[in-house]
Amino acid sequence: MSGIGNIVASLFVVFGSGFTLVAAIGILRFPDFYTRIHAAAKAGTVGSVLMLMALAIVSNETAEVLRALAAIIFLLMTAPIAAHLLGKAAQSAGYRMGPDSIRDERAQGEGSSMDESDTLTG
Repeated sequence: MSGIGNIVASLFVVFGSGFTLVAAIGILRFPDFYTRIHAAAKAGTVGSVLMLMALAIVSNETAEVLRALAAIIFLLMTAPIAAHLLGKAAQSAGYRMGPDSIRDERAQGEGSSMDESDTLTG
């Protein structure tokens, strides 16, 4: 691998580690479950993707590059869906939002911003 490739991969690892650190701090510091899964899903995914890209850059074998790309695609496809489903399940189970939260768009009754025209029928 060339010197430029190693420098780029090093930057990806540093930035990926930074995003992962931010995700870990967010999980520890955010006040409620919903903001914690947001930190884990967004910053954690970006950090993992950047580090996998670094692996793909420095790898000399095609199989390793393909596995890294497959893992990137898998993370980008599954992490947002998993976070959404975790939030939806938590709300269905009755977990309340933190005191600093402004609006609950999935709330039943008065606080809901959805009306009958927003639902899918079929």
